[in-house]
Amino acid sequence: MSRPARFDRGHTDDLLTYLAASPSPYHAVANAAGRLEEAGFRQVEETDAWDGTTGGKYVLRGGALIAWFVPEGAEPHTPFRIVGAHTDSPNLRVKPLPDTGAAGWRQVAVELYGGTLLNTWLDRDLGLAGRITLRDGRDVLVNIDRPLLRVPQLAIHLDRSANDGLKLDRQKHMQPIWGLGDVQEGDLIAFVAEEAGVDAADVVGWDLMPHPVEAPAYLGRDRELVAGPRMDNLLSVHAGTAALAAAAATADLPYIPVLAAFDHEENGSQSDTGADGPLLGSVLERSVHARGGSPEDRARALAGTICLSSDTGHAVHPNYPERHDPTHHPRANGGPILKVNVNMRYATDGSGRAVFAAACEKAGVPFQNFVSNNAMPCGTTIGPITAARHGIKTVDIGVAILSMHSARELCGADDPYLLANALTAFLEG
Repeated sequence: MSRPARFDRGHTDDLLTYLAASPSPYHAVANAAGRLEEAGFRQVEETDAWDGTTGGKYVLRGGALIAWFVPEGAEPHTPFRIVGAHTDSPNLRVKPLPDTGAAGWRQVAVELYGGTLLNTWLDRDLGLAGRITLRDGRDVLVNIDRPLLRVPQLAIHLDRSANDGLKLDRQKHMQPIWGLGDVQEGDLIAFVAEEAGVDAADVVGWDLMPHPVEAPAYLGRDRELVAGPRMDNLLSVHAGTAALAAAAATADLPYIPVLAAFDHEENGSQSDTGADGPLLGSVLERSVHARGGSPEDRARALAGTICLSSDTGHAVHPNYPERHDPTHHPRANGGPILKVNVNMRYATDGSGRAVFAAACEKAGVPFQNFVSNNAMPCGTTIGPITAARHGIKTVDIGVAILSMHSARELCGADDPYLLANALTAFLEG
């Protein structure tokens, strides 16, 4: 059976490229910024005075990016249309004293970041990526994208009950190996510095994380699925970047389209680069003031602003259908999902549903509804945080996936393209 011609495989091809090139939040925002630069956007520094000129602009801070496009004729009180997403994924993070080992094995000491599905990191070839900070304050991106690390699982001969319920000690069992010999203090960072082409003596800080080196790929008989790392939530960052670039090429925009890609969603968003921090509010306020606006103009702009918080959600798992709501069954390649929770774990309400439905109708994109099984705890997103912190209408949406928080996740190959089209229609108003 051939795939429907109406779906553009080019977007998903580019998503695979983006995922492979973005093993850390710092790489994710650098690559998104590169795409926006190609669309005519320019970086502005937070320490500089901002002007009120039209066009595309963006701010980078750590693993976060805020980008916006000011159309011709925009007033100081012109509302924003925001696509929100996050750049981080559950994984392993290198500790401040990384060199460890036992029994003749050299290992790397790691912490666990976010709600990591631990068993998916076992017996997997891992690279190492992130950033190092030099004595002069500069950050240097590092991506050692080849087999370097491995978290070895205990052989079944030494644990006959492993298949009856694997239980991993988060401290003892998750430290990867990377060689043989005696532990040498400073060894790992010296190796990373050499890979980055800098002097190890100049490295004073690091934010490093292992990543699976297996490339993202199409899957299935008809290649209708995509398997890859960090889809939660780089799939949304990629779609939002494409949508913002497309909206910037649209004439007569009634709103100011914005992409807000935050870090640290997986551990609560409370940081200077997280959704619960001041970054988005500062950028929006400064954008209003740069166009000659007053506090009254800012209040008017935010009162008319809408945010689509885009994050992955759960497709119905064929082996565990009882874990899902019996009447809401999002399917792969069924279009983006509208996420609802009346206890405000998601920010969607009825009027927000109408906004998203209108965007999907304009784009010719089907959408699905997601709610959790009442007997299961519901996750949350940046949506409620954004709504509460900035007082703006927010709608939670996303793409349905399997294996969420695994080292390698799975989605329909059409859904990223459908999401990007819906986001573009929303940003265009």
